[in-house]
Amino acid sequence: MAKATITFKPKQTTKKLLKGLADRAQEVVINRFGLNDEGEQHTLESIGQKYGITRERVRQIENFALNAIKKSDSFTEAEEIFRELKDVIHGLGGVVAEDELLPMLSKDQVTQNHIGLYLTLGDEFKEAKEDANFKKRWIVDGQTADKVHKALADIHAALSHEDLISENEIIDRVMCHDGICDIATHKVDKEMAARWLNISKSLAKNPLGEWGKSTSPNVKTRGIKDYAYLVMRRHGSPMHFREVAEAIEKTFGKKTHTATTHNELIKDARFVLVGRGVYALKEWGYKGGVVREVIEDILKKEGPMTKDEIVEKVLKERYLKKNTILVNLMNPKNFKKNKDGLYTVA
Repeated sequence: MAKATITFKPKQTTKKLLKGLADRAQEVVINRFGLNDEGEQHTLESIGQKYGITRERVRQIENFALNAIKKSDSFTEAEEIFRELKDVIHGLGGVVAEDELLPMLSKDQVTQNHIGLYLTLGDEFKEAKEDANFKKRWIVDGQTADKVHKALADIHAALSHEDLISENEIIDRVMCHDGICDIATHKVDKEMAARWLNISKSLAKNPLGEWGKSTSPNVKTRGIKDYAYLVMRRHGSPMHFREVAEAIEKTFGKKTHTATTHNELIKDARFVLVGRGVYALKEWGYKGGVVREVIEDILKKEGPMTKDEIVEKVLKERYLKKNTILVNLMNPKNFKKNKDGLYTVA
């Protein structure tokens, strides 16, 4: 993760900002923002229980304390600190997810909490709360933030539930979006686009670093069948279930029994049995069914064909011995030769 540099000392700054508050107001702010050595942020309810007051009363004390800080001389004296933080966020793209911003400023949790206090106090910063589509984020450039939000929403809408794309491709989609191209306040590069991408909750990457909709099983892997899909997709051609089990363990460090893998592949519609223990992905064009049904589908689609043409077509869909196809083709109940010596469905 990249690091953003700040020149001020947060803990010393906070001490000056809080010095004009009454003791209880100071304690409420310290506990709410986690400014003590433990760094634990307390709830309104837990603070209320400590003082024997309601959570609403704690909220009032907190709001009063923050407003008092904003009116203090110490707040005016700290103006340069808020300007510095604004410049940092602007340089990072004008809108940054909190879970990325704070670790960039400091690895220390308590220091991060102090910076969180300044972001809450400063009028330069707009807090956008977490919702179904986006993480909690801090904004200093509203127009850029609006364009970023729209770009991420449009990219999500353009993907199907099954789509997977590389990280380079999804970053390119962010950078090439019409709204992003119109941004005049930032020189957009891949690092900035990736940072904007991190704001999204509806887009995510799977354990192989491929991006898609966060709700897709191809991204949010939940079991052997999802890991099997990913390793087969990366492999690019049919695999025996034993190979799949071995690939899962090697790629993801997930120990799995071959029998379990076989059972998961049988039950999932994404996989097609194309030979003895050999599976392919349905999205590659393989179809289910016994050999007879595969031959029937081919003849219904292509029309009358020679024996060799049929064998060639079937072998593209199934891992079989040629003789297995011929035995099925010779069954007069299912197939017959016409006067031109071509096979048709009986």
